[in-house]
Order: sequence, then C-alpha cells, then structure tokens
Amino acid sequence: MESLKLSFNAVMPIFILMLLGYSLKKIKLLDKNSAGVINKLIFRIFLPVLLFYNIYSIKTSDVFNIKLIIFTVIGIVFVFILGYFAVLLLTGENKKRGVMLQGFFRANYAILGIPLVNYICDNKPSGIASLMVAVVIPVFNILAVIALERFRDGNSKLDILKLLKGVVTNPLITGCIIGLFVFALDISLPSVIEKSVKDVASIATPLSIVVLGAGFELSDIKGCLRENIIVVSARLVIVPLIVLPVAVLIGFSGEALACLLAVFASPVAVSSFAMAQQMDGDETLAVQIIATSSAFCLGTLFLWIFALGLLGLL
Repeated sequence: MESLKLSFNAVMPIFILMLLGYSLKKIKLLDKNSAGVINKLIFRIFLPVLLFYNIYSIKTSDVFNIKLIIFTVIGIVFVFILGYFAVLLLTGENKKRGVMLQGFFRANYAILGIPLVNYICDNKPSGIASLMVAVVIPVFNILAVIALERFRDGNSKLDILKLLKGVVTNPLITGCIIGLFVFALDISLPSVIEKSVKDVASIATPLSIVVLGAGFELSDIKGCLRENIIVVSARLVIVPLIVLPVAVLIGFSGEALACLLAVFASPVAVSSFAMAQQMDGDETLAVQIIATSSAFCLGTLFLWIFALGLLGLL
C-alpha cells in the first residue's frame, strides 16, 4: 500500500493543477491565445532554468555509476529506435508521429523519478537518482528535438542539418548544456543569484501543468483514442517489460534498478507538451498522452514495484 500511496501522492498534484488550468479556461480567465503565450515563456525561459538548476544542484560527492549510465543511455536510444519504426507503421500523420515517438521514450523523471527512488531506498536521499538527472534529461530532450523536427511541417526526408540546428538552438538543451558545464567545473553561484534561479525554476513545473490543463478538451479524447492507447501501453507496460528483465540479467538491483524503473516505467513527461506545441506537433494528442499515462501509472508503478520487491530485487 505504501507503494501505491507514493505513486498517488506523486501523480495527484499533476491532476489537481491540470484541473485548475481546465477550470480557468472554462471561466474564461485563460484562453487559447494567452495559454499559447505563457507556454512559449515556459518553453524558452522557465523549463531551461529548471533543467539547469536540477543539474547545478547535484552534489559532486554523489555516486557515479558508469555502468548504470551507459545502460540507461543505450536503453533510451533503443526505445527511441523501436518507436521510430513503430510510428511509421502506426500512423501516416507526421504531427502525430513526432508526439507518439516522444511519448514512447520520454519519461516524467524530473517530477516523479527522484521521489520514487527515494521511497524505494527507505526514504533516504538517492545520490544516484539525482546524478541521473544530468544524464537522462539531456538525452530525452535531444531525442525529443530529433523526433519532433524529423516529422515537422510534413517533412518526408531526414534533413541532418535541420535536425542539428534544432538540437543546438533548443532552449531545453541549452539549459542542460549550461548546467552540465557549471556542474563539471564545480562552479558555485552567488547566493543571491542561486536563490533567484531556484525561484524561477520552481515556477516551471506547476505553471506548465496549469497550461497543460487549459489545453485539455474531453471532446478530443475520441479523436486520439487509438494513438493514446498505443503510446500509454508502450510507455507503462511494454517498454519496462523489455528493458527491466535485461537490467536484472545484467546484474542491476536495489537503488540502481529503482532508477531504471523511474526512467523506463514512469508516465510521459509533462514538458513534452510544451515542446510539442512549440515544434508543430499534435498538441492535443500530447495532452491526452500525458494525462492518461499519469492516471494509469498509479496502477502500473505499484505492480512493478510489488513484483520486483517480491523477487528481492528492490
């Protein structure tokens, strides 16, 4: 029951903030145009600062598990490749392809991952989980840019130069790169600047979820139902069913396996909506995927934690 409680407490705030955004739209305090302007601000300022701060705040004394890092990166890229060929077969609409592909591999690690790992480790702060932020967030964002840029504006060909430009100029990736640079050089910001950065970073997640809720429409569910079911099933069941047994066979257990569970079995990242909207993806489908995966992860995460615990692996 504690596992279910953890998942519930981690996911329910997302639904409450989404409901707030949805309600604000219904009472006309937030319309489509204003939500679009706010979302652009989130994508270009608040989320990059959040990613920078997550990486900057990592302690250099944290455990550096190179085996785990290599396996995680290979696993994410492997899921991306499988997803790429899957979306080519599953739909002919490029706007949906990019969003579906993003949903396959991009987990809500920044919000759900670290608390989940900390709980599994008896509520002790996990150095490995914090360090993984510096690994998975840049990888997620680089691959997301590639996914959305590849299927942008009806493109049928892979334009390498355009992809590279999209990666280099993406604000989220810029935030990660600056964070990694500061982390690598062990630079400490002046306390006043650090507090300001922390305050700006704290705005990103709740504001992005409120705007996400404002973009949600119950009437849109029917039009996205097939794609939604496919992505959520893959994200919460199929991907962990492929990756986690391999991880166990290689020898991962305990805290390291908990990190992998957070990377490969948590719901689709909230920030994927902002990127989809800014890069001409199907934002309606992006909202549906985030909302549905966040709801069903209550059950799937509980089952994964229970099963791995029963086997003595967590």
